[in-house]
Amino acid sequence: MARWAIAIHGGAGVDPNLPEKSQEEAKRVLARCLQAGVDLLRGGASAVDVVEAVVRELETDPFFNSGRGSALTRRGTVEMEASIMDGRGRRCGAVSGVSTVKNPVSLARRVMEKSPHSYLAFEGAEEFAREQGLETVDNSYFITEDNIGMLKLAKEAGTILFDYRIPLPGTDSCSLQAGADSNRNGNGMVMNGLPISIYAPETVGCAVVDSNGFCAAATSTGGLMNKMTGRIGDSPLIGSGTYACDACAVSCTGEGEAIIRCTLARDVAAVMEYKGLPLQEAVDYCVKERLDEGFAGLIAVSKTGEVAYGFNCTGMFRGCATEDGFMEVGIWE
Repeated sequence: MARWAIAIHGGAGVDPNLPEKSQEEAKRVLARCLQAGVDLLRGGASAVDVVEAVVRELETDPFFNSGRGSALTRRGTVEMEASIMDGRGRRCGAVSGVSTVKNPVSLARRVMEKSPHSYLAFEGAEEFAREQGLETVDNSYFITEDNIGMLKLAKEAGTILFDYRIPLPGTDSCSLQAGADSNRNGNGMVMNGLPISIYAPETVGCAVVDSNGFCAAATSTGGLMNKMTGRIGDSPLIGSGTYACDACAVSCTGEGEAIIRCTLARDVAAVMEYKGLPLQEAVDYCVKERLDEGFAGLIAVSKTGEVAYGFNCTGMFRGCATEDGFMEVGIWE
């Protein structure tokens, strides 16, 4: 029997001055969802069942940017996306532009298992969800008061944000733009045009290897705050935001356009397969050498029960556990 292992994330790129209360809340959510996955694995659940269940939990909690609590488009609506991949046969399913499905990751799994396709989007995905009897809600269910305020600030700043939960005291559009200009001149880190100090949780994901040595991964997101309607990021793109095969499972988070350009999730598996690198070395290589320009992070597990993570920005909300009793939830290095 192989050793099971699980890793989860709640987004990369964290305000270094994130209030302690918010840090503790993030850790509580991660710990609860991680424990749910551990309990399933101890009970003999399959990797694909575990990643779906854990990501459903993360989608249901409004703290992170997926499901309820998703970022808003410039029109003030929610367009969610998710993907899931089973390393057994590299089966996969993905959805984009979902606006009424309560748990997009479950719809992605239905696409994988109950349709002849790998990817459905917008009205086609919504129609398929109704055919499959998945729970749907009004788009307003996903919208929180915090995100309404964040969208207003994003529009005032004239930019696109990953997620905007912690505006700085006294922040206005002028100070935001001044901060962004200052950071472009080398005084700090910028993600999508604004200082890292205003960023907070975003995309969620889970990677698992079960006691049979089978790997699976799933990723879910609400996308970018103030994004154009119809924008699709890396999360539903197999090989970019999500990948699983015989060797490993990977879920990514960060600047979607950068992750897409370098097919980050698939690259981890590729360097393991073609360069013979162990999991952590493969993760380090891809984060440091393959990201060209952009900030991102990822979690991964191997078929032998290893867990690994890497990021090139300020922090990543994450947690992991292994069969030998190791369990950790963290934000910083």
